[in-house]
Amino acid sequence: MTKESSISNFQYAPVDDGCGDGELVFWGVEENGPMVLREEAGDGQPRYDLVERTAVFGEQVILFAKKMPDNAVNHRIIGQLVGAATSVGANYCEADEAVSKKDFCHKISICRKEAKETKHFLRMAATPEPNLKEIARPLWQEARELHLIFAVSIENKIGNWSLVIPWNLALGHWKLKSP
Repeated sequence: MTKESSISNFQYAPVDDGCGDGELVFWGVEENGPMVLREEAGDGQPRYDLVERTAVFGEQVILFAKKMPDNAVNHRIIGQLVGAATSVGANYCEADEAVSKKDFCHKISICRKEAKETKHFLRMAATPEPNLKEIARPLWQEARELHLIFAVSIENKIGNWSLVIPWNLALGHWKLKSP
């Protein structure tokens, strides 16, 4: 099976991910392009759940932040960026152990907010350091995809949600399986 044949588009009701046109233009993302979120399993790739996915995302953002020069402009951005990105995973772990549907939705809404905040700080990090923009782009895309996953889960009010997502560890090659 080729990589192209294993990729199918994930269809969902439109969700406002909070991206203004300016943000999409900044990252070079087509607004009406197909939403391909994750690569399907079946090609020998291991399956991971969102706990692992959000943990690796936090780790990748930490590694990105270490590449940023520590100066007066970047100092605050680095702290905010790392805090928001690692908080996504921590809050998802809390949601995964929720005791009620209401508790789950509340904690997932925090994950959604932190993912959106991570997108914002990735853009702020790439602005003073244009040479890091290409490295930040797949991280921003992952933050956007996590934001959409959490937004959809809240809209559907799914209780005891445990979504297992196959993915490739290389950033920028993820996609949800179609239902």
